[in-house]
Amino acid sequence: MDKLWKKLGGSFLMVIVIIQVIPFYIALTTAFKPKTDLSSRWMIPKALFLDNFIVAIERGKMLTAMTNSGIITLISVFFVCIIGALAAYPLARNKSKINSTILLVIIGVMMVPPLSILVPLYSFMGKVGAINTYWGIILLMITGQLPLSIFLYRSFITSIPVALEEAAKIDGANYLQIFFKIIMPLIKAVTASVVILAGTFIWNDYQMSLYMMPSPEKRTVTTAVAAFFSQQSNNLGGATASALIGTLPIVVLYLFLQKYFIKGMLDSAVK
Repeated sequence: MDKLWKKLGGSFLMVIVIIQVIPFYIALTTAFKPKTDLSSRWMIPKALFLDNFIVAIERGKMLTAMTNSGIITLISVFFVCIIGALAAYPLARNKSKINSTILLVIIGVMMVPPLSILVPLYSFMGKVGAINTYWGIILLMITGQLPLSIFLYRSFITSIPVALEEAAKIDGANYLQIFFKIIMPLIKAVTASVVILAGTFIWNDYQMSLYMMPSPEKRTVTTAVAAFFSQQSNNLGGATASALIGTLPIVVLYLFLQKYFIKGMLDSAVK
């Protein structure tokens, strides 16, 4: 009976893997086919057609878009990690009604759909001159990802023994020294989780980038891919090639941080 369940479990996992791989397979076959090739997307191309990638880089300006997305993502993730950890530390250590209320508010904010506040948000950003600026979109990304960051850091810091901090205080360390020299090294795993989750969301953001960065020179990866489609025409091959190029940094990031990401997710679930 156990062998049967193992086989069923293995078969189920194989089906899940195939379902996950199929979109990438179709994207690859589409990206390497010319417009004139009307064969099924499931068919392997007879020859590698690289013009779609050239179009993605030259016409789609994917390198510029990736630079814009990179600037926004790197700066946003850096502040999401630092501010999130700093905010989570007192919430984890000081058990009070005020802190409990603050935590409930943070969790509540996570439930609010970003598009539900788009109109007043756009109006406010226009009034302060933040439309089409890096600092404006970065501020929005930081604000949007902070609740998740604080929630994850707070859950992890709660499990760290207070005795470590008390020993550091006896040695003369202040709160900042305790935080940066003791707490931060112990939360590397959850930091990797925050980096991947927040970084992926910010890199893949479309709605905010579409409205807050409308200039062609300020396009991000997602809006650059969307630019291949219009009411008059569309270039599916170029869009697919652009999407494949745009996914490379996130894939590389995950490959480097997957060990810490999985550990952080497991530790957070246990704690």
